[in-house]
Amino acid sequence: MASWPRGRFGGPRGLSADELAALHRVATLVARQPAPAEVFAAVTEEAGKLLHLDSAHLVVFEPDATAMVVGAWNLRGPPAPIGTRVPLDGDNIVVRVFRTHRPVRIDDYSDARGPIAGYARSMGIRAAVGAPVLVGGRVWGAMAVGSSRPEPLPAGTEFRIGAFTDLVAMAIANTEARRELERVAAEQAARGRVATLVAEAVPPGDVFTAVAVEVAGLFGVPLVGLFRYEREGVVTVVAATGKLSPYLGRRWAFPADDPSVVASLQRTGRPVRVDDHARRTGTGTDTARELGVGAAVGVPVIVDGRAWGAVTLGVAKDRPPLPTDTVDRLTAFTDLVATAIANAEARTEIGRLAEEQAALRRVATLVAKGTHPDEVFAAVAEEIGRILDAEVTCVLRYEADVTGTVMATWGDASFWPAGSNWALEDLGAQVFRTRRTVRIDSRRQLAGEDSEMAEQIASRVAAPIIIDDRLWGAAVALNFASGCALPAAAEERIANFADLITTAMSNAQTRSELIASRARIVAAADQTRRRLERDLHDGIQQRLVSLALKARATGAMTAQPADPIRGELSLLADGLGTALDELREISRGIHPAVLSEAGLGPALKALARRSAVPVELNLNLGPRLAGPLEAAGYYVASEALANAAKHARASVIEVRADGRDGALALSIRDDGIGGADPGRGSGIIGLKDRVEALGGTISVLSPPGHGTTLHVQLPAHPGTTATLPRDTP
Repeated sequence: MASWPRGRFGGPRGLSADELAALHRVATLVARQPAPAEVFAAVTEEAGKLLHLDSAHLVVFEPDATAMVVGAWNLRGPPAPIGTRVPLDGDNIVVRVFRTHRPVRIDDYSDARGPIAGYARSMGIRAAVGAPVLVGGRVWGAMAVGSSRPEPLPAGTEFRIGAFTDLVAMAIANTEARRELERVAAEQAARGRVATLVAEAVPPGDVFTAVAVEVAGLFGVPLVGLFRYEREGVVTVVAATGKLSPYLGRRWAFPADDPSVVASLQRTGRPVRVDDHARRTGTGTDTARELGVGAAVGVPVIVDGRAWGAVTLGVAKDRPPLPTDTVDRLTAFTDLVATAIANAEARTEIGRLAEEQAALRRVATLVAKGTHPDEVFAAVAEEIGRILDAEVTCVLRYEADVTGTVMATWGDASFWPAGSNWALEDLGAQVFRTRRTVRIDSRRQLAGEDSEMAEQIASRVAAPIIIDDRLWGAAVALNFASGCALPAAAEERIANFADLITTAMSNAQTRSELIASRARIVAAADQTRRRLERDLHDGIQQRLVSLALKARATGAMTAQPADPIRGELSLLADGLGTALDELREISRGIHPAVLSEAGLGPALKALARRSAVPVELNLNLGPRLAGPLEAAGYYVASEALANAAKHARASVIEVRADGRDGALALSIRDDGIGGADPGRGSGIIGLKDRVEALGGTISVLSPPGHGTTLHVQLPAHPGTTATLPRDTP
């Protein structure tokens, strides 16, 4: 016989064509997921016939140390009836499998002992083999086969049986998985129905009733109760099923040390499980026994960190114990109950928060847009007034002389007029000293207030506005006696708006500093360019001119110089001239003298003359512009013309410059191929930085096939105090 592959238990498992066919038939049956009994019957019959045995029995091991027959086949007579239970006693094939969890064999059954051995001998069994059925790592049962022939069963029989027991294990696992899936699906559906009620904000009582009904159906228990704790030792039944239903709405009182599930839950706030009420005595447990409860499980309903109530379920004394995962499964429902309660209690709070978030978002939008701080102050004062239902609100700025200036007021503007200044006492002084939010709920006069009006103030609150760790001011709100007191959470809510003022002021300050800094950088760069151009013009260029003239004069002065000397001097003069031309070109790129001496118009004309692509100029500049604007306009035009010449394949470039009231508008358009990407290349980025540093804007429009257009707008008063000096010739 050919060598066989190793099997599950390490032995040989060579399978013939008939064995493979039999296994295929059983596997096909398992795949259809029929009732387990059908699989058990097919497996035992196929195994018995295929291996030419006299009997085959499939048993399951029960918790009470018995083996129950679930599949049977016998060649010479009726098999053991399905459902037959036999104790796991003595020494026989089934007991050995149960104890060892491994395949076993008995070649002479005459010495076997126990009820199972006696039954096997009654059927004429002389030799037997058994293999365990392993499901999820545990021994579920065993398959036992026997022969009435005097010789032992062939070697490897136990491992051949293992192929069939594997299929049994698969069928059992499929069945258990299907049942678990059905249970989980049913549980999810039940929780989904309750969650839908919670999401739809139905009255809590309807949610309580739904939870009781769903829990009773899922766990198959007759008694489910949902209790609400009124105070220590007192509960009210708010939902119930079964015999507990008549107690709906009834209050129960119990001693502090009562051992019942409901009392224990209130004391500990932790889940409780009682498997036998008969062992406990007390008010609650006595009532449970009267209702026929043998075992119970309870889980607290936790709301805001406290035990609001409890959900309990109970089973009769003669029923099997509750599953070990009952607490976890029940907790999922108590969480929904807690959510429903919290939602009901917080619905008003949620509406308030939504309104407050909308108000904060409106102010935050103004801040993000870079709105002027004065507008932000006014918006904050108004939003605080509406959110807190205050009668007067204001934004106060602290001054160096320890006074406060009103920056914005909402409500009765006559109480704190915008622009008015007050001495810092009472509320404002407390915020100034503590740098913390302050609340006063009494009628005391504030410094600077009209005494008659101050006597009417019933409630006021103020939050500090801190910028860069410096106390800048405060946001203040108040109500008069004629109105209600400010809400309990007014301090936190007004502080949120104060934080937005801090952000607005910080953004404005940062933006101003950034613009000034960028302008200073541009101005410094232009000054450096101008100084380099002047140094080149006045220094190196002049020396080169002098040397060239001297070389030519030397050649003319030499009396009949030799031809080589004259030639060298001529070459020297030509080289100096070429170097001078190159140096002038570099000088123009650094900072053209014509720009400093004559202004932007002549400088643009010089650019046009040097351009490799024809340029059409349309200049309407008028008086000279500020130095930074002229420099920016020149370098934008220079970069645009260079780009057009290199990349655009244009036949003509149009340049338009308009200067009005000290501002500059520059437009440069070519008829090239378009498709330019402003985000690529450092040239456009550098121009953008220069233009924006002067408070201007720059845009590039370059659709493919339609040329490129560049627009620049520079204001008359850029955000800088730096002014470039004008050089004179």
